[in-house]
Amino acid sequence: MSQTYQPKKKKRAVTHGFLVRSRTKTGTKVLAKRRQKGRAKLSV
Repeated sequence: MSQTYQPKKKKRAVTHGFLVRSRTKTGTKVLAKRRQKGRAKLSV
């Protein structure tokens, strides 16, 4: 059986990256909440 998770840096950034998050309304909410919580990393 093969592993399900085959990590790719580009795919990860394109799907969950900072630029993608800041583009959408809900994404900006996510970033704001993470800033509020004091996260070291806001996104990938």
